[in-house]
Amino acid sequence: MSAPLASLDGRVIAVAGAAGNLGPTVVRRLAAAGAVLSLAGRRASELEELAAELGGGHDTAAVDLLDEPATRAWADGLVARHGRVDGLVHLVGGWRGGTAIEDAGLEDWDWLQALLVRTLQHTTRAFLPHLLASGHGRVVAIAAAQAQAPTHPNASYAAAKAAADAWVLALADRFRGSRSTANLVVVGAIVTPAMRAAEPQRDFSTFTPAEEIAEAVAFLASDAASSMNGQRVTLRGAA
Repeated sequence: MSAPLASLDGRVIAVAGAAGNLGPTVVRRLAAAGAVLSLAGRRASELEELAAELGGGHDTAAVDLLDEPATRAWADGLVARHGRVDGLVHLVGGWRGGTAIEDAGLEDWDWLQALLVRTLQHTTRAFLPHLLASGHGRVVAIAAAQAQAPTHPNASYAAAKAAADAWVLALADRFRGSRSTANLVVVGAIVTPAMRAAEPQRDFSTFTPAEEIAEAVAFLASDAASSMNGQRVTLRGAA
Protein backbone atom coordinates (compact mmCIF):
# COMPACT_ATOMS: atom_id res chain seq x y z
CA MET A 1 0.00 0.00 0.00
CA SER A 2 1.27 3.49 -0.86
CA ALA A 3 2.21 5.98 1.81
CA PRO A 4 -0.63 8.06 3.19
CA LEU A 5 -1.28 11.27 1.24
CA ALA A 6 -2.12 13.18 4.39
CA SER A 7 -1.84 12.30 8.05
CA LEU A 8 -4.91 11.31 10.05
CA ASP A 9 -2.94 10.07 13.06
CA GLY A 10 -5.30 9.56 15.97
CA ARG A 11 -8.28 11.22 14.28
CA VAL A 12 -11.56 9.52 15.19
CA ILE A 13 -13.63 9.03 12.04
CA ALA A 14 -17.08 7.48 11.68
CA VAL A 15 -17.79 5.71 8.39
CA ALA A 16 -21.41 5.13 7.38
CA GLY A 17 -21.84 2.35 4.85
CA ALA A 18 -18.41 0.91 5.65
CA ALA A 19 -19.17 -2.58 4.35
CA GLY A 20 -20.69 -1.45 1.05
CA ASN A 21 -19.20 -1.61 -2.41
CA LEU A 22 -16.82 1.32 -1.88
CA GLY A 23 -16.43 1.00 1.89
CA PRO A 24 -13.56 -1.47 2.31
CA THR A 25 -11.24 0.45 -0.02
CA VAL A 26 -11.93 3.73 1.77
CA VAL A 27 -11.62 2.40 5.30
CA ARG A 28 -8.33 0.66 4.49
CA ARG A 29 -6.98 3.98 3.23
CA LEU A 30 -8.15 5.91 6.28
CA ALA A 31 -6.68 3.29 8.60
CA ALA A 32 -3.38 3.40 6.72
CA ALA A 33 -3.33 7.17 7.27
CA GLY A 34 -3.60 6.58 11.04
CA ALA A 35 -7.30 7.19 11.67
CA VAL A 36 -9.24 5.43 14.42
CA LEU A 37 -12.42 4.21 12.74
CA SER A 38 -15.97 3.37 13.74
CA LEU A 39 -17.49 1.26 10.96
CA ALA A 40 -21.26 1.40 10.65
CA GLY A 41 -23.75 -0.51 8.55
CA ARG A 42 -26.45 -3.14 8.80
CA ARG A 43 -24.38 -6.31 8.43
CA ALA A 44 -22.51 -6.91 11.68
CA SER A 45 -20.51 -9.89 10.43
CA GLU A 46 -19.07 -7.97 7.45
CA LEU A 47 -18.20 -4.98 9.62
CA GLU A 48 -16.48 -7.16 12.20
CA GLU A 49 -14.50 -8.97 9.50
CA LEU A 50 -13.32 -5.68 8.07
CA ALA A 51 -12.40 -4.28 11.49
CA ALA A 52 -10.42 -7.45 12.26
CA GLU A 53 -8.50 -7.00 9.01
CA LEU A 54 -7.59 -3.44 9.96
CA GLY A 55 -6.23 -4.47 13.35
CA GLY A 56 -6.88 -3.18 16.85
CA GLY A 57 -8.35 0.15 17.86
CA HIS A 58 -11.29 0.22 15.45
CA ASP A 59 -14.88 -0.57 16.35
CA THR A 60 -18.11 -1.45 14.59
CA ALA A 61 -21.74 -0.43 14.91
CA ALA A 62 -24.55 -2.47 13.35
CA VAL A 63 -27.06 0.36 13.08
CA ASP A 64 -30.05 1.17 10.90
CA LEU A 65 -29.29 4.69 9.70
CA LEU A 66 -32.98 5.17 8.88
CA ASP A 67 -33.55 5.06 12.65
CA GLU A 68 -32.55 8.52 13.87
CA PRO A 69 -32.40 7.69 17.61
CA ALA A 70 -30.21 4.68 16.84
CA THR A 71 -27.95 6.85 14.69
CA ARG A 72 -27.64 9.41 17.48
CA ALA A 73 -26.81 6.61 19.91
CA TRP A 74 -23.96 5.55 17.59
CA ALA A 75 -22.56 9.09 17.54
CA ASP A 76 -22.93 9.65 21.27
CA GLY A 77 -21.45 6.24 22.06
CA LEU A 78 -18.41 6.96 19.92
CA VAL A 79 -17.81 10.21 21.78
CA ALA A 80 -18.25 8.44 25.11
CA ARG A 81 -15.55 5.94 24.14
CA HIS A 82 -13.04 8.26 22.51
CA GLY A 83 -13.85 11.69 23.91
CA ARG A 84 -14.52 13.20 20.49
CA VAL A 85 -15.32 12.57 16.83
CA ASP A 86 -13.23 14.28 14.15
CA GLY A 87 -14.87 13.12 10.95
CA LEU A 88 -17.87 11.54 9.28
CA VAL A 89 -17.55 9.80 5.92
CA HIS A 90 -20.88 8.93 4.31
CA LEU A 91 -20.58 6.06 1.82
CA VAL A 92 -24.16 4.78 1.83
CA GLY A 93 -25.11 4.20 -1.80
CA GLY A 94 -27.44 2.39 -4.15
CA TRP A 95 -29.02 2.75 -7.57
CA ARG A 96 -32.30 2.13 -9.32
CA GLY A 97 -33.00 3.33 -12.84
CA GLY A 98 -32.75 2.47 -16.48
CA THR A 99 -36.43 3.02 -17.32
CA ALA A 100 -37.92 5.91 -19.28
CA ILE A 101 -38.99 8.75 -17.01
CA GLU A 102 -42.67 8.34 -17.93
CA ASP A 103 -42.62 4.59 -17.20
CA ALA A 104 -40.43 4.36 -14.11
CA GLY A 105 -42.28 3.57 -10.91
CA LEU A 106 -42.11 6.32 -8.30
CA GLU A 107 -41.50 3.66 -5.68
CA ASP A 108 -37.90 3.86 -6.89
CA TRP A 109 -37.87 7.47 -5.68
CA ASP A 110 -39.18 6.44 -2.27
CA TRP A 111 -36.44 3.81 -1.92
CA LEU A 112 -33.66 6.10 -3.18
CA GLN A 113 -34.78 9.07 -1.09
CA ALA A 114 -34.62 6.98 2.07
CA LEU A 115 -31.29 5.38 1.21
CA LEU A 116 -29.42 8.35 -0.21
CA VAL A 117 -30.98 11.34 1.55
CA ARG A 118 -32.55 10.29 4.83
CA THR A 119 -29.51 8.29 5.99
CA LEU A 120 -27.34 11.34 5.24
CA GLN A 121 -29.68 13.60 7.17
CA HIS A 122 -29.70 11.32 10.19
CA THR A 123 -25.93 10.84 10.32
CA THR A 124 -25.00 14.48 9.81
CA ARG A 125 -27.56 15.70 12.36
CA ALA A 126 -26.28 13.16 14.88
CA PHE A 127 -22.61 14.01 14.44
CA LEU A 128 -22.81 17.77 13.80
CA PRO A 129 -22.39 19.04 17.39
CA HIS A 130 -19.52 16.62 17.98
CA LEU A 131 -17.77 17.68 14.77
CA LEU A 132 -18.06 21.35 15.75
CA ALA A 133 -16.59 20.53 19.15
CA SER A 134 -13.67 18.66 17.56
CA GLY A 135 -11.94 21.77 16.29
CA HIS A 136 -11.26 20.13 12.93
CA GLY A 137 -14.46 18.27 12.13
CA ARG A 138 -14.82 16.86 8.64
CA VAL A 139 -17.79 15.57 6.63
CA VAL A 140 -17.09 13.85 3.31
CA ALA A 141 -19.88 12.41 1.16
CA ILE A 142 -19.95 10.75 -2.24
CA ALA A 143 -21.76 12.65 -4.99
CA ALA A 144 -22.74 11.48 -8.47
CA ALA A 145 -22.25 13.17 -11.81
CA GLN A 146 -25.93 12.42 -12.50
CA ALA A 147 -26.90 15.02 -9.88
CA GLN A 148 -25.52 17.82 -12.08
CA ALA A 149 -26.17 16.30 -15.51
CA PRO A 150 -29.18 13.97 -15.12
CA THR A 151 -30.39 11.60 -17.79
CA HIS A 152 -34.07 10.76 -17.95
CA PRO A 153 -33.79 6.99 -17.28
CA ASN A 154 -32.02 7.91 -14.03
CA ALA A 155 -34.35 10.72 -12.98
CA SER A 156 -35.16 9.42 -9.50
CA TYR A 157 -31.54 8.56 -8.76
CA ALA A 158 -30.30 11.93 -10.04
CA ALA A 159 -32.93 13.81 -8.03
CA ALA A 160 -32.07 11.96 -4.84
CA LYS A 161 -28.34 12.55 -5.30
CA ALA A 162 -28.99 16.22 -6.05
CA ALA A 163 -30.95 16.50 -2.81
CA ALA A 164 -28.09 14.85 -0.93
CA ASP A 165 -25.61 17.27 -2.50
CA ALA A 166 -27.73 20.24 -1.44
CA TRP A 167 -27.85 18.90 2.12
CA VAL A 168 -24.05 18.62 2.29
CA LEU A 169 -23.59 22.11 0.86
CA ALA A 170 -26.06 23.47 3.43
CA LEU A 171 -24.04 21.69 6.11
CA ALA A 172 -20.94 23.43 4.76
CA ASP A 173 -22.77 26.72 5.25
CA ARG A 174 -23.56 25.69 8.84
CA PHE A 175 -19.83 25.10 9.36
CA ARG A 176 -18.82 28.46 7.90
CA GLY A 177 -16.78 30.42 10.41
CA SER A 178 -15.81 27.30 12.34
CA ARG A 179 -12.87 24.99 11.75
CA SER A 180 -15.14 22.24 10.44
CA THR A 181 -15.82 21.47 6.78
CA ALA A 182 -18.18 19.50 4.56
CA ASN A 183 -17.23 18.48 1.02
CA LEU A 184 -18.28 16.17 -1.82
CA VAL A 185 -16.37 13.71 -3.98
CA VAL A 186 -18.12 13.49 -7.37
CA VAL A 187 -17.80 10.14 -9.13
CA GLY A 188 -19.16 8.25 -12.10
CA ALA A 189 -19.56 4.48 -12.13
CA ILE A 190 -17.15 3.02 -9.56
CA VAL A 191 -14.71 0.17 -10.15
CA THR A 192 -13.37 -1.65 -7.09
CA PRO A 193 -10.46 -4.09 -6.80
CA ALA A 194 -12.97 -6.93 -6.42
CA MET A 195 -14.66 -5.96 -9.70
CA ARG A 196 -11.35 -5.96 -11.54
CA ALA A 197 -10.48 -9.36 -10.12
CA ALA A 198 -13.85 -10.78 -11.14
CA GLU A 199 -13.68 -9.40 -14.70
CA PRO A 200 -9.99 -8.98 -15.62
CA GLN A 201 -10.72 -8.58 -19.35
CA ARG A 202 -13.31 -5.81 -18.95
CA ASP A 203 -12.47 -2.23 -19.91
CA PHE A 204 -13.02 -0.10 -16.82
CA SER A 205 -11.29 3.00 -18.23
CA THR A 206 -14.41 5.17 -17.97
CA PHE A 207 -15.05 4.15 -14.35
CA THR A 208 -13.84 5.99 -11.25
CA PRO A 209 -11.33 3.78 -9.37
CA ALA A 210 -12.23 3.17 -5.74
CA GLU A 211 -8.59 3.77 -4.82
CA GLU A 212 -8.73 7.33 -6.20
CA ILE A 213 -11.91 8.00 -4.28
CA ALA A 214 -10.25 6.75 -1.11
CA GLU A 215 -7.31 9.12 -1.65
CA ALA A 216 -9.67 12.06 -2.09
CA VAL A 217 -11.62 11.13 1.05
CA ALA A 218 -8.41 10.87 3.08
CA PHE A 219 -7.26 14.26 1.82
CA LEU A 220 -10.57 15.97 2.59
CA ALA A 221 -10.59 14.43 6.07
CA SER A 222 -7.14 15.80 6.84
CA ASP A 223 -5.75 19.17 7.90
CA ALA A 224 -4.30 19.53 4.39
CA ALA A 225 -7.84 20.40 3.23
CA SER A 226 -8.72 22.72 6.11
CA SER A 227 -9.44 25.63 3.73
CA MET A 228 -11.85 23.58 1.58
CA ASN A 229 -15.51 23.83 2.54
CA GLY A 230 -18.57 23.33 0.38
CA GLN A 231 -16.46 22.07 -2.52
CA ARG A 232 -16.87 19.34 -5.13
CA VAL A 233 -13.81 17.23 -5.95
CA THR A 234 -14.59 15.59 -9.28
CA LEU A 235 -13.22 12.13 -10.15
CA ARG A 236 -14.90 10.74 -13.21
CA GLY A 237 -12.28 8.48 -14.80
CA ALA A 238 -11.96 8.97 -18.56
CA ALA A 239 -15.70 9.61 -18.98
